[in-house]
Amino acid sequence: MNATRRMASLAVLFALCLFCLNTIPVAAQDAGASKQPYTMAEYNAYTAAANEKNPAAQLKALDDFVQKYPSSSLLNYVYPLYYQNYAVQKNYPKVIEFADKELSLGAKLTPTEKYQAYSARAYNNTANPDAATAKAAYQAALDGAKSVADLPLPQGYDQAKFDDDKKKAVLSFNGTAAAAAFAAKDYPNAITMYKTILATSPDDFISNFNIGRAYLAMTPPQQLDALWAFARAATSKSATPKQADSVKAYMPKVIASYQGGTVCDPLTQAELNELLQLAASSPDRPASYKLASAADLDAARKDMTIASVVTDLKAGGDKAKLTWTAACGLEFPDVPGKIIDVAAAGDQVELKNAFVTSDAEFEAATTANMDVVIKTADQPDAAKLEKGNAVRFTGTLESYDPDPAFMLHWDKAKVNEEDLPKAGKKPAPKKH
Repeated sequence: MNATRRMASLAVLFALCLFCLNTIPVAAQDAGASKQPYTMAEYNAYTAAANEKNPAAQLKALDDFVQKYPSSSLLNYVYPLYYQNYAVQKNYPKVIEFADKELSLGAKLTPTEKYQAYSARAYNNTANPDAATAKAAYQAALDGAKSVADLPLPQGYDQAKFDDDKKKAVLSFNGTAAAAAFAAKDYPNAITMYKTILATSPDDFISNFNIGRAYLAMTPPQQLDALWAFARAATSKSATPKQADSVKAYMPKVIASYQGGTVCDPLTQAELNELLQLAASSPDRPASYKLASAADLDAARKDMTIASVVTDLKAGGDKAKLTWTAACGLEFPDVPGKIIDVAAAGDQVELKNAFVTSDAEFEAATTANMDVVIKTADQPDAAKLEKGNAVRFTGTLESYDPDPAFMLHWDKAKVNEEDLPKAGKKPAPKKH
């Protein structure tokens, strides 16, 4: 992704630099009478170096020039020859070194020379810079973005096209600043720069994705903001199907981490689907969007029973949402109920139970609110269970349907051995 960003940025800068080439200095007619701030000897040495086609020979000529004329007024032409030479050789540290030397000339540079040096400086960073190098690259990119405003309109160039090119150049500098801040582990500034890019390119996949990465890298991690940024990336118009699918596959892991290791896949998928829908309509996470944290869920589970789960879920609202997030995927032991219906199919038995906690509830129960699946390979006698009997089972909560057709769906269930029909005996109804 960073490579794609870098190549796109270079393409913009090279297009803009087509009309930003250095102007070759004019030779003095007479060194003694010349008003030029350099001698004919300096000029000849410079032009010889500039016209040298062999990279190694050119570097030697440039070194000789700098050694002989260390304070020459032609250095603003010499340093670009250095960094252009090293750029061809892909010697990026040297490109940066001589771009910095060019920039150190300060007020002696024209706006075009300054822009070119910042371009070379910002877009030739090493792949994995150390923190100090990355920090310097960040500042150079910021300064480079500012330098674009001073570029003069080239003669004969369309003003509208020039303005558009300058906007693209600023955008590219901002992208480099964001990447450099990230490399320097300056995550707040990285986020700020990526958001600056999104202000004009809200559907930029890379910026949205990297904002998410930056939020996760902060101490402590800001998972909710990271998830929002990832959702923005996954739903951005510039994302390829492969990119979108990759981010969507990663997001459940972030959700699980935030919630202390969520084990309920249907719930996580529901949370993910809701997040993707909400994030598509807003660049920033609204304060109203929240997910239950690991601490929230631990507190909810502290005194949780299946009876409290049923009560909370039937009540609905935020309490039901928190309770379900805490309960989904948990195993509950000896859940009591009355069998309303039994259906055997293939290798499993499906019980339709009514959850009951007293004799009165048992007698009154006529409608099932629990769907319990039992594997006959584990408990073959479960197929002999009959309607109207009491039964206890241990199982894992998988999903639920809210009122008005309230139903808890259970998986990996096993009936209490004491409640299974015994061979040769018809089970008698039991009440709990």
